[in-house]
Amino acid sequence: MNWTLEVVVVPVSDVDRAKEFYADRLGFAVDHDTRIGDDIRIVQLTPPGSGCSIVIGTGAVPDMPPGSLKGLQLVVPDLEKARAELVERGVDVSEIQVVGRNPRPVPHPLDNVGFVFFTDPDGNGWAVQQISSRG
Repeated sequence: MNWTLEVVVVPVSDVDRAKEFYADRLGFAVDHDTRIGDDIRIVQLTPPGSGCSIVIGTGAVPDMPPGSLKGLQLVVPDLEKARAELVERGVDVSEIQVVGRNPRPVPHPLDNVGFVFFTDPDGNGWAVQQISSRG
């Protein structure tokens, strides 16, 4: 049996501001923006190439303080290119950092150990890691 992670709820204070950040700044696809009455709104967005989406919204999402989610992680095959794209889109992203050492030889020195970090407008924390091939 496969167990797939398909959705992560990201707590935000302003759904429109968060939707703009994730769609326009990060390039996530807006899968749907659904309103169910005046009090419930669900917006689902998916990073390019990902099998897992995020959900932001009001009324029907778990009650978590905005900005309280830390440790979300995206993986890309080319961290330098990904960082340049984020900078071009206006995201305040860290410089590339090497975290740890590779346990085995890899095709690129940043594989597995290269990261950049950023937060969304509410302070939810994201990392981007380079993995260009898997062992």
